[in-house]
Amino acid sequence: MTDLGGFRDHVAHVDLSAGDVSYAGIDDEDARKYIGARGLGVKYVFDAGPDVDPMGPDNRLCFMNGPLTGTQTVMSGRIAVTTKSPLTGTVTDSHHGGWSGARLKWAGFDGLVFDGKSEEPVYAVVEDGEVELRDASHLSGRDVHETVETLGEEVDGDVGKNLSVMAIGPAGENGVKYACIVNEDDRASGRGGTGAVMGSKNLKAVVVKSGTRMPKPADPETFQEGYQQAMEVIQESDVTAPNEGGLSLYGTNVLMNATEEMDGLPTKNAKYTSTGAMHDAEGVDIDAERVSGENVRENILADEPTCHSCPVACKKEVDVSVTHKGEEMNVETESYEYETAFALGPNSGHTERDEIALMLQRCNEMGVDTIEMGNMMAMAMEMSEEGKLDDLDEQLDWGDTERMIDLIEETARRDGELADALAAGADGLAEHFDAEENSLAVKGQTIPAYDPRCMKGMGIAYATSNRGACHLRAYTPAAEILGIPQKVDPYEHEGKGELTVTFQDLHAISDSFDICKFNAFAEGIEEYVLQYSGMTGLDVTEDDLIEAGERIYNLERYYNNLNGFDAADDSLPARFLEDGIRGQGGSEGEYCELPEMKAEYYEARGWVDGVVPDEKLDELDIEVGPGTGVSSGDSGVAPADD
Repeated sequence: MTDLGGFRDHVAHVDLSAGDVSYAGIDDEDARKYIGARGLGVKYVFDAGPDVDPMGPDNRLCFMNGPLTGTQTVMSGRIAVTTKSPLTGTVTDSHHGGWSGARLKWAGFDGLVFDGKSEEPVYAVVEDGEVELRDASHLSGRDVHETVETLGEEVDGDVGKNLSVMAIGPAGENGVKYACIVNEDDRASGRGGTGAVMGSKNLKAVVVKSGTRMPKPADPETFQEGYQQAMEVIQESDVTAPNEGGLSLYGTNVLMNATEEMDGLPTKNAKYTSTGAMHDAEGVDIDAERVSGENVRENILADEPTCHSCPVACKKEVDVSVTHKGEEMNVETESYEYETAFALGPNSGHTERDEIALMLQRCNEMGVDTIEMGNMMAMAMEMSEEGKLDDLDEQLDWGDTERMIDLIEETARRDGELADALAAGADGLAEHFDAEENSLAVKGQTIPAYDPRCMKGMGIAYATSNRGACHLRAYTPAAEILGIPQKVDPYEHEGKGELTVTFQDLHAISDSFDICKFNAFAEGIEEYVLQYSGMTGLDVTEDDLIEAGERIYNLERYYNNLNGFDAADDSLPARFLEDGIRGQGGSEGEYCELPEMKAEYYEARGWVDGVVPDEKLDELDIEVGPGTGVSSGDSGVAPADD
């Protein structure tokens, strides 16, 4: 049991197979070593044992908040979903914003841990420190928006006021490997297939009805010092200052034009690194500016909703009219993000701004990750162009937005040969059609919107991410594009291994608090220490926190090692390693020097061929043995030849 400030010391353990709910506090040592949210969630998944089928009843699914979630802390509206990923076979954590995490804390919980599988569809109602399972058979097959509306009527509360609904759509029910969990604000725990795990357990939704009990800091003076300092640097930053530009005015899509200008925007399944290069090579007139944050704000912006305790308001709700199959459709949806626009737009060979909004709405309704869905269609387009889909009933042409719009729902419902093939993820699609060279996946998860030939830090960050290709494990574009904390040359590979380690450990800390990563564009470890110490009452140093971040990252890596992952899996698609960029000025001929960066990275980590040695486990006090689901003694993982 922990008496640290910021915690409720209350976790629900739900046995879906038996239909039982029990409650327990948080082990004090676990809270100190793993902080909360991502860190504590990964610890719970680790303790259940790594040798589980991601889609089986023994896989554990955790909804976790952190000690800063739902407090006065700036940007503290996040919630972490941790589990073993059906897409990658690794441990994964996927976060979403809005108010879900804050409301779970206000309802009296630090987390919800789901084990087993219900015989029939159920949903969980969380209120006043208790969890109740209710029949959800009437919700089967319904999309996320229908589910949220129905449960808003069934549960006594006000959706968006004191009620949050975290639900899956048809994609989760049908085991699409990149299905996600979406809340009432269309905020998604998108990456890694968390929605598919939820569907495999016959859990349709989690409804949280909250009170308004905001946790008070254990040391108010220290917390207020940290809070004021954090607010000052956020308001002074060009990236986060409210209403001054950057994220506040344009959302994450402020990066579209910036990445295009530095030849870092993957286009046509990363055959090119900008829409301009594609035009020069093929004469096809698509322009990334058409789907940029500036264009969106000027032409289709409808609202700018925000998350709990956030002055930035980066979410951009849009309102468009789209004619699809002869029918004019009005679309209001959020949030028109950079990653979404990239995957469903330039990477799929078009820049039709309004059609992307309709695709985004479909993804939210069906409960699929927009990055993975867009990239899967781009992969299929390249395969179709090369004749690799000739055995299917249909082909998929570059930029065929009308077909893309329908294919999203078909994939979620696994309706048709192509849709069913796409639902298997990049590794499944590549294996089925012998198309490995068309896959842009790392550990089964496809790359986000930064080409690692132009931003070398993203190359080593993608390769060593514990949850597959990901920009959020170590956001090196902060330094490579924005100059935060200092500007580094994006084309230089030396030093990027160490830079990536630093970012990975810092982001493990913020994910475990759980606060938005965008705070890192302004805040640093000093603000973290003050706010965390003030809230919990712990007297921690910068080194203490950094060690906690390192411990969390190494626990994740060790979990993956126990599942057979090693240096051979820390790789990149061949086109980034072998194919130099074509015809793009100063970036022409660039490729990603991964082997050199991996050597530097492993040395900084103290790993041997991608494996965490026993000495590192001991150094970080990572326990293995009774109660962890892992045998004590040697790790049992043999280093691989690299």
